[in-house]
Amino acid sequence: MWWFQQGLSFLPVALVVWSAASFVFSYITAIVLHHVDPLVPYISDTGTIPPERCLFGIMLNISAFLGMATMYVRYKQVYALNPEKSKIIKLNKFGLTLGLMSCFGLCIIANFQKCILYYIHVVGACLTFGVGAIYMLVQTVLSYLMQPEVHSKDIFWIRLTTLLWCCLSIVSMFVSSVVLYSGLYGTNLVQKLHWDPQEKGYTAHIISTVSEWSLAFSFLSFFLTYIRDFQKITLRAVVSLHGQTLYNTPQSFVTDEETLLIAGSI
Repeated sequence: MWWFQQGLSFLPVALVVWSAASFVFSYITAIVLHHVDPLVPYISDTGTIPPERCLFGIMLNISAFLGMATMYVRYKQVYALNPEKSKIIKLNKFGLTLGLMSCFGLCIIANFQKCILYYIHVVGACLTFGVGAIYMLVQTVLSYLMQPEVHSKDIFWIRLTTLLWCCLSIVSMFVSSVVLYSGLYGTNLVQKLHWDPQEKGYTAHIISTVSEWSLAFSFLSFFLTYIRDFQKITLRAVVSLHGQTLYNTPQSFVTDEETLLIAGSI
C-alpha cells in the first residue's frame, strides 16, 4: 500500500496538489496568451481574463470543497482523540468555524475577480488568508496542547514555523500593498496587468506579488502536515434501514436504535 493510500491521507494531498495546480495552470495560460507579465504577477491577475478566469474559478471552487472536507476530518480526529477535554473541544469547534469561513472566502476569490469587483475580492482574500491564518494558529495551539500524548514536538514546531512563514508573508504583502496603492505611484493600479521595470512603484509591486505567492504556498504547506495524522484515520458510513421499501413505513417498525440513517465515525 502506497503512503497516500493509507487512511485519509489523500485528502490533504489532493487539496495541496489541486490548489497548486489551479495557480500554475491559470498562470501558464495567462502567460501564453500575454495577459500578464511573466515575472511574478498577482495570483488574482492570472485569473482575471477569459479563458484562464474560467479555469481559475472552477478549480478554486473545487479546492474550497477539498478544504472543507479536510478541515472537517481534522475536527473529527481532534474530537475523537480528546473526548473529555473541554478546552480542546471548544478550541476545536472554533477552529472548524474559522476553517469553513476561510473556504467560503476562497469561493469569493474564485468567483469575484479583482479587476471587476475589487472590494468583494479583497473581502474574500481577507477571509481566506486572514481568517485562514487564525485557523492555522488554532491548529498549532491544539498541536501544542496534545503533545506528547497525541502529537510529537516535531509536528508542533513544523506547524509553528509554517505559521510564522504565513504571518511574515501577510505583513510583507500588507505593507507593500499599502505603499503601492497609496497614490504615490498613480491611480487605478488595480486594473494594471502589465508593468515596466522602469516605472515608479515597480519594486513595491514585485514585493507585493512575491509576498502573495509566498502566502499562498505557506498556507498550502500547512496542510501537508496533516498527511501523517490522516494516515491513521478511516471513515465508514452506517446505513440503518427503517423499512423494507421506500414507501411509508408503519410507525411500529421504527425502533429507538434505528433513528440514524447515515452516521460517520472515526
